[in-house]
Amino acid sequence: MEICLSDPEHGYYRRREPIGAAGDFVTAPEVSQMFGELIGLWCAVSWRQMGAPERVNLVELGPGRGTMMRDALRAAAAEPGFRAAVSLHLVETGDSLRETQHQSLADTAAAWHDTLADVPPGPLLLIANEFFDALPVHQYEMTTEGWRERLVSFEDGNCCPALAETPSALRRPGEVGDVFELAPARNDYMAEIAARVERDGGAALIIDYGHTESANGDTLQAVRAHKAQPLFAEPGLADLTSHVDFAALGRAAPAVSLHGPVRQGDFLRALGIEARAAKLQRSATPEQARDIETALHRLIEPRQMGDLFKALAVTTKGAPVPAGFERLAAAPEASQGSGAW
Repeated sequence: MEICLSDPEHGYYRRREPIGAAGDFVTAPEVSQMFGELIGLWCAVSWRQMGAPERVNLVELGPGRGTMMRDALRAAAAEPGFRAAVSLHLVETGDSLRETQHQSLADTAAAWHDTLADVPPGPLLLIANEFFDALPVHQYEMTTEGWRERLVSFEDGNCCPALAETPSALRRPGEVGDVFELAPARNDYMAEIAARVERDGGAALIIDYGHTESANGDTLQAVRAHKAQPLFAEPGLADLTSHVDFAALGRAAPAVSLHGPVRQGDFLRALGIEARAAKLQRSATPEQARDIETALHRLIEPRQMGDLFKALAVTTKGAPVPAGFERLAAAPEASQGSGAW
């Protein structure tokens, strides 16, 4: 999975610009400017909760086309002190995507890095939207002799699945045919984020699709041109992702405070997305107003992105509850827009 996505010469993210209608998939920032705007305000509020430090590293992992950060910084201009304090850092390995990000953020000073470890120390605000799902997973299948790891073999000139000959050390319940996914790379990255937050102060916001509790299930998928395809059909030319196990991420970060995960729809409502949509519609043409309504539904409705996608925040111990999570912790079903717009 890592080779297919990240190989320096043949990797999917190294060679392609996969996001958007002309690509293979669409992310929330591409659905509507409202998403990035709310993330920008979340960052500004979090900065105030940190005590408004004179300098803060604003970091995005996997910035895509730069759309979310562009919208976030525009919205954050409403808090001049925050905007002046920001030192922008983008963690991106793809050359094509970096070039697009340069264009999207042409008026903004920014530094690009291959890894989070390259970002200089200092108070941190980190955003990771649809980043963890593309980090590699290991799959295990339950057989009559116990769990076996799924591996990749090569037969008749083609890649194909295979099972390890020896049993796995995995210990969990399951029936024959069940699949369980482990993602050490995700847990390691989460632990690194938590260590940075604990050491330097700040907050991180992780938004991705996945499940709140560890469970059996085969969620690994390949996508090209907005359609699912067999995993081994076109290695390096299709996106490979799997659902994020948020419970596992939480276990990887015991030294910090975790808020959530909560449903994306509830999180965006709590930040005031419905009020923002209404304001945009008041100055829109009828066609634009319909597009805004369609985008709003796609981001928050349960059958769209509202339930499958989750939001998880990381802060230092004892820090205030981040924006968007206050009422959700007690009554997620009753959350309403804050009307911040």
